[in-house]
Amino acid sequence: MKWKGRERSSNVEDRRGMGGKGIAGIGGGLGIIILIVVTLMGGNPADLLGDLSGSESGTNSGYQETAKEKEAADFVSVVLADTERVWTKEFKQDGMTYKEPTLVLYTDQVSSACGQAGKSVGPFYCPGDQKLYIDLSFYDELQTKYGAPGDFAMAYVIAHEVGHHVQTLLGTSDEIMPLRQKMSEEKFNKYLVRFELQADYYAGVWAHHAQGENLLEEGDLEEALGAANAVGDDTLQKKGQGYVVPESFTHGTSKQRKSWFQKGFDNGTIEGGDTFEAANLQADDFKKRPFRVGNGLSGLVVVIVKHLRIIRHIGEVDDFSVCIKAGDIRPVLREDRSVSPLAADGPACLECIAIC
Repeated sequence: MKWKGRERSSNVEDRRGMGGKGIAGIGGGLGIIILIVVTLMGGNPADLLGDLSGSESGTNSGYQETAKEKEAADFVSVVLADTERVWTKEFKQDGMTYKEPTLVLYTDQVSSACGQAGKSVGPFYCPGDQKLYIDLSFYDELQTKYGAPGDFAMAYVIAHEVGHHVQTLLGTSDEIMPLRQKMSEEKFNKYLVRFELQADYYAGVWAHHAQGENLLEEGDLEEALGAANAVGDDTLQKKGQGYVVPESFTHGTSKQRKSWFQKGFDNGTIEGGDTFEAANLQADDFKKRPFRVGNGLSGLVVVIVKHLRIIRHIGEVDDFSVCIKAGDIRPVLREDRSVSPLAADGPACLECIAIC
């Protein structure tokens, strides 16, 4: 990526060499829970919870920046500035104002409005303070541990976290995260996967504009796709435990992550990134094709989407939902949650992602 000598962001907070005493558990009179969105580590981001009422603490431990660390810090600052320019333009085109996030650099551990985190969680975004957090040692880890070398692989990481900030500003985070308290972990994981894939799409949108500004070098796109592939849930689980547990996925498979990043790169706009509406999460397989309807007939099912980003329980939708289970598409009526005539062979599926 062509980045040296270019404008850096002013929204960088350097806490390297400072420890952080974090906050654990649920705090505040209302017991507000804020989710730390962990990008790449393959764990369940819902497990990392903190307290909005906490404060930072820490002292400088005499940290001395090396030349390599300075270069990495300058690089992520340039990438952040690029995302600011792209998303400011995209939001303005839709009549909105983009509020720039802050990027916090830290070493070993850090305190945020979402609680304390160590570098083992990888880069993350906290919606409570609208800040991105990264220990720059992850740059090396991305290459050695995950096998995803290249500066644009790291740029993908930053752009993905900024994608979570975009979700916060658009209200997507507020729609999805409260569902954690209303359903089992396994069910909520399905929402998390779509949530993370949307951030991958937004990262691709940024990369599209970077290419349009002639900032990409040969091999950059492949570096980003390599990083997306390296951090897919299936790849991480196979590498870590030798087998895959799809029910525990929280970020999507390698193929899905690559696919949604590529789709954002191809489209270059916010539109088209509604992973929650997508019946098939494999973004490169969105061709219209026959589905088996409940009564055994084959045909194309057309769903009119009234609110692109809204995902609700079936009892809360406006007109109708489409329930997808075991390859069947079953229209479900709101009034009595009964099965429509097309799905006369079985009961309505009440526990699924509704498409409104």
